[in-house]
Amino acid sequence: MPVQKLYAGAKLRDLRGRLALTQKDFAAKLGVSLPYLNQMENNNRPVSTTVLLALAQEFGFDVTELGQGDAERLITDMREALADPIFAETPPLADLRLTASNAPAFARAFLELHRAYRQTHERLASLDEALGREGSQLQPSPWEEVRDFFHYCDNYIDAVDRAAERYATLAPEEPSLREAAIARLRRRGVTVALADIQTLRHYDPEARRLTLSARAPQETQTFQCLLQVALLDYGPLLDATLDLARFQSDAARSIAKIGLANYFAGAAMMPYRAFLAAAREMRHDLERLALAFGASIEQVAHRLSTLQRPGAKGIPFFFVRVDQAGTITKRHSATRLQFARFGGACPLWNVHRAFETPGRFLRQLAETPDGVRYISLARDVSKPGGHYGAPVRRYAIALGCEVAHAGALVYADGLDIARAEAFEPIGISCRICERRDCHQRAVPPLERKLSIAPDRREVLPYEVE
Repeated sequence: MPVQKLYAGAKLRDLRGRLALTQKDFAAKLGVSLPYLNQMENNNRPVSTTVLLALAQEFGFDVTELGQGDAERLITDMREALADPIFAETPPLADLRLTASNAPAFARAFLELHRAYRQTHERLASLDEALGREGSQLQPSPWEEVRDFFHYCDNYIDAVDRAAERYATLAPEEPSLREAAIARLRRRGVTVALADIQTLRHYDPEARRLTLSARAPQETQTFQCLLQVALLDYGPLLDATLDLARFQSDAARSIAKIGLANYFAGAAMMPYRAFLAAAREMRHDLERLALAFGASIEQVAHRLSTLQRPGAKGIPFFFVRVDQAGTITKRHSATRLQFARFGGACPLWNVHRAFETPGRFLRQLAETPDGVRYISLARDVSKPGGHYGAPVRRYAIALGCEVAHAGALVYADGLDIARAEAFEPIGISCRICERRDCHQRAVPPLERKLSIAPDRREVLPYEVE
C-alpha cells in the first residue's frame, strides 16, 4: 500500500495562531522558506519529515495530532449529507477532501445547515405541532448536538480525563473504588443506600441522599457512584468545559453535562495511564481488562476508544453499539472508518450477527471501499431488568482497528491477515457506498448511474455502472 502524504494546512495555521507567530517567524523556526510554508498551509504541498521533526523538537508538538482523523470524519459526514436526494449532484471526492482540509469551519457549517434542514423536513413531515405554536423556532436536536461535540473532540476530553485520573490515584485506601466513592460522598454529608428500585441512581439534593439499585451489577453501582462524585465535586470543571462548547440550547448543555459526568466515571474506573499500560500488556483482552478494573465489557470497549491523549495515544479504535433494529446508539471512531450519522450500519458487518451468538466474541476481517483493512470484534450485551417479567435491553457492540495493529490484539491470533480473500467487503451506508456488486444493497448509490435491464434480473433489479 503506498505511503499516504500528509496534508495538514489547517492544523499548521491553527498552531501558528496559537503561538502568535507570523508566517516569516514560523518558517524560520521550522527551517523552511516562507513560500514553502505558505504552500504547506494551503495544502499545495505535504508536510515534510523535516518539518515534522522541527515541530516536535522546537515546539514539543505531538505530530500525531496532524493526522487526518478530523478531515476523514468531515469527509464521511459531508458525503452522507450530500447523498440526500435534495442534492442533484454530488461534488467529487477530491473537492470534499480540499474542503475538509482547507476549510474545516465551512464544512462544519455546511453540516450544521444540513442538519437543520433535515430537522425542518422531519417536523413538517410529521406535522410537528410545535411549528404551529406562537414563538416556536427551529433548534438543532440537543441529542445530536451533544453527539457531534464528543465526535469532533475525538471522544477524548483532556481536562476531565486527567481530573478523573488524579481522583483515582488519590482515592483513599478502601476495599474497592466503589467503597472509596461511597466514603467520599458520605464525607460530603451524602447518605448512600441500596434499595430494590427500578432506577439505577436517584439523588435527592434536599435530603442529600443517593439511592442505588440493589439489582444493578457491581460495576454499574461503581459507575453511578463516580458519576455522582463528578456532579457534586467537579461541577466547576464540567461547567468550564461546557462553556467552551457553546451549546445552542439549555437542553443540549444539560445532556452534555451528564455525558461529561459519565466520561469522568469511566475514566476514574479505568485511569488513563494504568489502563493503557494494562491494555498493552494484556493485548487488549476485554475480559481480562474488565476483571482487572471491575468494569463491564462495554465499559472497557468504550474506554479503549477514548485513549487519544496527545503524547500517549493508544491504538486508534472504533467503537459502536447498535440495537436489534440496527440503529446506532453509540458511535466513535479514531480510525479512518466513520459511521453513518443517520440510519444503521452496514448489514455485512459482524456486529449484527452478534445477536445470534449471545455471550461469544465474533471476529471479522473487513475491508472498506477505500481499500483500508480492519479487524473487528463484536459481542452482544444484554441488560436485564432485574426481576422476572422485566424487559431486557439487548444491544451489540463492536470494537476494531486497522489491521496494521493486529499484532497488539489477542483477538487477531490465528487469523490469516496476509490473505486478501480473508477480508469481507463492508461499507458505511448504502447511499454513499461505491461497491457495485453488493448483494445486501438496500438503495442505489447516489454517486453512480444505474442501468436497468428489463429482460434480465440479478440479485438487484438494477446494475450499478
